[in-house]
Amino acid sequence: MKRALFALAAVTACVPVLADQALATAKNCMACHATDKKLVGPAYKDVAAKYAGQKDAAAKLATKIMKGGSGVWGAVPMPANAQVNQAEATKLAAWVLTIK
Repeated sequence: MKRALFALAAVTACVPVLADQALATAKNCMACHATDKKLVGPAYKDVAAKYAGQKDAAAKLATKIMKGGSGVWGAVPMPANAQVNQAEATKLAAWVLTIK
C-alpha cells in the first residue's frame, strides 16, 4: 500500500513539470534553453539558482520571457516572445524557478 501511494505521489509530482516543459517546448523556449545545461541561453537550473529566494523572481522572469532582456547572462540578448501571453509567461516562470 505504501509503495502504491509513493508511486502515485511521484507521478502526480511530475505531471505539472512535464506540462510546463511541454509549454516551454511549444513556445520554442527549449530552442535556446535546456533544464540542465547552457545552450544559447542559460540552463534553467542556473536561472532558478540565481533568482532563488527573491520575492519578485517569478514576476521578473515572466516579464523577461515576454519582453526579452540582455546583459544578465552575457552578450547574447534574449528576444521578446510575442507568442507568449501573460498567463503562459507566469506559468513558465514559476516552472523555471522549481528546477534544481
